[in-house]
Amino acid sequence: MLQDTNTPHWYVVHTYSGYENKVATNLEKIVENRKMSHLIQEVKIPMETVIDPNDESQNTQRKLLPSYVLVKMIMNDESWHVVRNTRGVTGFVGPGSQPVVLTDAEVEALGIETKTVSLGYDVGDSVKVIDGSLKDHITSAIVEEISSDYKRVKIKATLHGRQTTIELDSAWLKKEEI
Repeated sequence: MLQDTNTPHWYVVHTYSGYENKVATNLEKIVENRKMSHLIQEVKIPMETVIDPNDESQNTQRKLLPSYVLVKMIMNDESWHVVRNTRGVTGFVGPGSQPVVLTDAEVEALGIETKTVSLGYDVGDSVKVIDGSLKDHITSAIVEEISSDYKRVKIKATLHGRQTTIELDSAWLKKEEI
């Protein structure tokens, strides 16, 4: 018996070779017909764009994981049964009959879901240091660079009478109101 959970997660479903599109289409139709969109929320086939080096206008789509379909669903006996018994599905990826949830890092690496991060300020904005050891020493600064993971920010500020570049935790800064 599968444990009921109210949180949707991504699972990997194994299909017969070449059946990925058919499985995705069939599953979407079943979900629509049975009104199960609250349980089975998304069905994706991870694709990548392949560019022909001789003719850049000839882009083709290629399956990133042949014979696999990704399903975002709330796992319970009913949703498991629907996915598992869809024509072309051989089973869930996981030990025995226990599906394994994809981690956030795996979901991000596959490009299935992208998360938008908003710090409340951008490069070029004037910010105020609201936390950390420099909180009382820097009145205002200009954002010069934001790390790709949005955790660190380089600012240009006046410290002890000199302009200097400082790297701080992004949570320690707040956009100055004008």
